[in-house]
Amino acid sequence: MAWQPAATIAAITHLTRSEMMVSHSRDTDDAHAVHAGAELLAPLHLWATTTPSALVPRSGARLGANDIEGIRAVTSMFRDADNRHGGILSRRAVVAQMADANSLLATSSYDEATGRAMFAAVADLGSVAGWMLFDAGMHQRAQQFFIAAVHAASEAGDKALGAHILQCMARQMSHLEHYEEALDLVSLAQYGARRHATPATRSMLASLEARFHAILGQVPESERAAGTAEDLFAEVDATNEPDHMAFFDEAELCATVGVAHQIAAKHDESPARARRAEKSLVLLGHALQLRPEHRVRSKAFDHLGLARTHLVVGEVAGAHQETQTALRLFDAIGSKRVGDRLAELYSEAEPFADVAEAAELREQIQGAVQ
Repeated sequence: MAWQPAATIAAITHLTRSEMMVSHSRDTDDAHAVHAGAELLAPLHLWATTTPSALVPRSGARLGANDIEGIRAVTSMFRDADNRHGGILSRRAVVAQMADANSLLATSSYDEATGRAMFAAVADLGSVAGWMLFDAGMHQRAQQFFIAAVHAASEAGDKALGAHILQCMARQMSHLEHYEEALDLVSLAQYGARRHATPATRSMLASLEARFHAILGQVPESERAAGTAEDLFAEVDATNEPDHMAFFDEAELCATVGVAHQIAAKHDESPARARRAEKSLVLLGHALQLRPEHRVRSKAFDHLGLARTHLVVGEVAGAHQETQTALRLFDAIGSKRVGDRLAELYSEAEPFADVAEAAELREQIQGAVQ
């Protein structure tokens, strides 16, 4: 896909039309169809150095600030719906809204500043569409929307927004167990936005770096990145952060770093395992205390993180208790990602299957996700 405005608009037109017409379901073929390795990363590396193309004047209705503010307001509404209910319920609606926004780009007239702002609004809306599709388990389509959104952010000249979309892609790659690619995407985001990223963006990327290093068994690197994330977060002024970074609050920092410590504990066979697990429990517990009420899916993830940390040190009763809450939250939202995390917990509880609480935990998860 060329790094040009017309190519970006055409790609979004194709994606929104096909998504609204074709029904999808999650299966292993879809998950395996995502781009990975050099096939994904080589084209994206151009993002770090590409500059916005000149916007060609066109005839049509004049695009104004009210149009852009309307798209931003709708994007905020969809983000809130995603946090409360998961991505399954609203994903078709956000795709339809993106089609309308993209149509304005394709048919309206605008000056340079307004055009760049409109591309940024479409990019942000596209990141929400990709995120909902990812949460709905539609991985190939989600990746396509993320890539189109990165292109739109590039045409907007907004490297910080592009870095945000790349971290969404990194989370998807990690979810699909492409851990090296996840870490590479974070590194690309850090490099490409190095002169433009806000403290919250830099802290978020460092926290993800900590998590992915831990998954890869690189515990010292994980601890270094976690410390960097915490130091950078101390510099955050929420009033100076863009709307797309509102999700990365202290609760999200604690949850991400807490999971990194949990994963590091799994790799640690020394007596330090208990210390790492305790740190994870403290951070995840603090995240839950700080979570706003509308972050329902995040709360489910926090409880699942606590359950998995309890299992790392063989505390089956604690894992059972946290799983009960996670299952209640899972029942209230539509999220394939939460279902996938429950399935991982099911597997991790297998060594304790002769304990009644672990057996019940596995039985309940099996009933919920099948």
